[in-house]
Amino acid sequence: MTAAVQGTPHVSAGAAMWKRFRRNRLALMGLVIVGFLMVLAILSPMLAPADPARQTLDDKRMAPGIKYKLGADEFGRDIASRLIYGSRVALVVGLVSVLIALLLGTALGTVAGYLGGGVDEVVMRAMDVLLAFPYLLLAIAIVSALGPGLANTILAVGIWATPAFARVVRGSVISVKEQEYVQAARAIGASTSRIIVRHVLPNCISVVVVYSALYMASAILLEAALSFLGLGIQPPTPSWGLMVSTGRDYLVIAPHIATFPGLAIAFAVLGFNLLGDGLRDALDPKLRT
Repeated sequence: MTAAVQGTPHVSAGAAMWKRFRRNRLALMGLVIVGFLMVLAILSPMLAPADPARQTLDDKRMAPGIKYKLGADEFGRDIASRLIYGSRVALVVGLVSVLIALLLGTALGTVAGYLGGGVDEVVMRAMDVLLAFPYLLLAIAIVSALGPGLANTILAVGIWATPAFARVVRGSVISVKEQEYVQAARAIGASTSRIIVRHVLPNCISVVVVYSALYMASAILLEAALSFLGLGIQPPTPSWGLMVSTGRDYLVIAPHIATFPGLAIAFAVLGFNLLGDGLRDALDPKLRT
């Protein structure tokens, strides 16, 4: 019996998570979509068939065909090239803004959840004020105050997502700090910073990872909305939302100008949502053995 137990292969937490993840076909589809978008963004100069900023007025609004696989826009620019380069903008805004929200939200949520009392009240009431605004209205207000552009769009999206991360991390910290191993560390005289870094935050990582993937989709969608309204990425930088905005005037005579960027936004949002749902199921503590 002892030999049988000793011969049982040890399965790490990461391997068990991956095993659960790969059973979810939709999650794998999301992983493939996200990987495809990353390849497009990294290899844009090699994959784009033309310069995304080059204008050929003789070819304006040309339908998809041999010369332009996805057609040309109102200035005769290759839509396929602009979509490929637009993936860079979408992923940069999504990744950096989520990273900002992750750092700020984790810091605020950890302090509020672990210290509690008046600190918790002050931090959470500040987060509630931000959550009281509709997400698009809050982003518009921030960009209007700072001005349009890539950096300000990233900052606006990051500030918008911070309250959600703060509330999620706070809830996880409140749950973890009552565990016996945290109380034991506190009893032997471990400092607050050591307890937070060594015992509390590592047990909140799974929740943060899931929310990061899900909020990537929301960040890409919000950037597209701001660019559509003319408050986000400015021309001639290729942005999917900006391409939809400029193409809406030609929906009747050249629907491809707005259709393909719109499909790209939907494709990216679908990929990150599927990936986030898959990570949530794979990292769910109730499924661990």
